[in-house]
Amino acid sequence: MANTVIYTQDYETTLQHRLAHPQNWKEVCDVTYTDTRTINSGYVSTVPSVQTVTRGTAFNPQDFAQTAQSFTISTGRDIPIFVDFADQAQTGYNTQMEMAEIQADLLNEFIEANVLAQHASFTDIGDPGTGVITSGQTGQITVSAANIDDIIRGLKRIIRKANGQSRMRQLGVFIIWRPEDFELLEAFVQANGYSLADIALKEGTVEGFRYMGVDHYWSNDTTANHLFAGVKKSQRLGVLSSLYGKLMTQDFPAGSSGGVLSGTLFYSRVDIGHLTPAVYAPTLYDINVAS
Repeated sequence: MANTVIYTQDYETTLQHRLAHPQNWKEVCDVTYTDTRTINSGYVSTVPSVQTVTRGTAFNPQDFAQTAQSFTISTGRDIPIFVDFADQAQTGYNTQMEMAEIQADLLNEFIEANVLAQHASFTDIGDPGTGVITSGQTGQITVSAANIDDIIRGLKRIIRKANGQSRMRQLGVFIIWRPEDFELLEAFVQANGYSLADIALKEGTVEGFRYMGVDHYWSNDTTANHLFAGVKKSQRLGVLSSLYGKLMTQDFPAGSSGGVLSGTLFYSRVDIGHLTPAVYAPTLYDINVAS
């Protein structure tokens, strides 16, 4: 007797394998996998000042203050897929694994888009009309082969002026471009430099690359007219660990019009939460760009 069997462990392995693929949000965010609903994050909000020393004169201790910020893991998305028992028997094991890949890809795309949609909490970068990349400006920058290097240099200048040099050196800097911007960067790299230009010409830059001290990525999920950039691991992202990459199944699930369905429900979901820490917001940027 031949049976068609769906191995839950194999399905979850495929699902988790796809979820574990490189994603921009995993590269640039400070990700916490936890089952805690509320995550607290504190920072020193009042910094002691340096005092003048006068020999033989008493000194006064300086005060400091800490401010607590928190965020909740409460934004969820799911992908329920129903497969009839007959379809399971006739399509076989490979189709089930393809479904796991589809579920994982779609859930990861949701997280990616959701992270990029937090741009309102970042520091604006734009062009005030002078052609100079400037912090605190929302004037849209028209990205071109002529100014893409100016954007990179301007980003690093703004981080330095925000006293983010030490974190930039320790954690790195990133920009998540649109595909059309990334193409311009590829052309610029291939036309300039030596060894990196050779690598870009020979091997390509499919998964992103480091250039001018910045890690460059691309995404199809950017919010219109907004790019995400700044110091890595500054944006907080919480992921509910007990559900991430897991599979729940139910045979004979209830039908929408009553009764039960003859098949299996494959259910996967993610729950996430965000925080842009106030202390790091000056080094996280919403680059305003023209369409």
